[in-house]
Amino acid sequence: MRCSARGTRWRRYFICFAVLLIISVAAQAGQRLTAKNSAVIFGTVWGPDDRPVYGVTVKIRRAKDKTRHARWEVYSNHLGEFEQLVPAGKETYILWVDTKGLKTADGKKVQPGPEVTVEIEGNERADTGVHLE
Repeated sequence: MRCSARGTRWRRYFICFAVLLIISVAAQAGQRLTAKNSAVIFGTVWGPDDRPVYGVTVKIRRAKDKTRHARWEVYSNHLGEFEQLVPAGKETYILWVDTKGLKTADGKKVQPGPEVTVEIEGNERADTGVHLE
């Protein structure tokens, strides 16, 4: 059976695409964070009344990053706690909360507290707290 030149070309494109896809998936799999190559930022979101707050978006970025965009976003659980794996090694991280749509029980809009800086030295757990005003 004879293949047309057009069919052969598409087969080549498909093979190239498949190879590139396999290479990219393998590269990403090598960068996954595990207990051995990561640190943990663990914290609690505290409300204006000093009680833990559920469902608040906590944003995290490296301090040295030029952009102000978050690299990671996590949500506080029912105990107001959150955690995020970050690469192990000496690094400074900045955390802040997104208060869009948050209100107190009496309907007042909640304001974010100051940004929090967390220092990671290696493969460790850093505990912190983020406050709302």
